Amino acid sequence: MNKNTLVKSLRGESAHVSPKQVFEDIDWQQSGSCVDDSPYTIWELIWHMDYWQNFILEALQRKHVSFPVHARETWPDRLMPDDQEEWTEMVSKFMEGLAQAENECSLDLSEQFEDLDHTTRLDLLMDLVIHNSYHTGQAVLLRRQLKKWPPPAGGQTW
Repeated sequence: MNKNTLVKSLRGESAHVSPKQVFEDIDWQQSGSCVDDSPYTIWELIWHMDYWQNFILEALQRKHVSFPVHARETWPDRLMPDDQEEWTEMVSKFMEGLAQAENECSLDLSEQFEDLDHTTRLDLLMDLVIHNSYHTGQAVLLRRQLKKWPPPAGGQTW
């Protein structure tokens, strides 16, 4: 895989949905709206995505990372943020992390991380692409059920 394709995948281009678009024009109350038969809210999804994105970024920066003991540790303990400010901060934080991940694409993708069983930079970044793409797709479905799709910037609608 070339670096350009990897960056496009992180941005949600080509076969992926843009994380920027999926969280656009959602207010804090909508982010915590429960939708029938959905196990998560949009707030829970972005919180979880941010958790793992930060985990991967820390690993890429060679900081010591420890896998959580239980999956529940990677999810928030509430359905929604406390207010609009917290929602806006979370979206900004997530997007800043995504920009950092894009910067990581310009480094040696074959670099190995011994403490992670010789996982390469490419492996870690692809894990992030796949994880973000999966949960971004879930957020699109929630937005559709909330009648908030497509976002103002547009979005695939077929």
